[in-house]
Amino acid sequence: MREEYDFSNARKNPYAAQLKKQITIRLDEDSINYFKSVSEEVGIPYQSLINLYLRDCAATHKKLNLSWK
Repeated sequence: MREEYDFSNARKNPYAAQLKKQITIRLDEDSINYFKSVSEEVGIPYQSLINLYLRDCAATHKKLNLSWK
């Protein structure tokens, strides 16, 4: 391994911004605790686990069946 690397000609990954977007979302404590406990079991960070679940819902076009009374 070199002592120093020259990054003067380096450029940013043009696709990096498209990979993930930071947002703010409000989740209840029980939901967060659930995903944290599952994440400890499977060894995946809980935020990644939530993202995987939401991606699966979007890919399979899952929709909630809510009826307000």
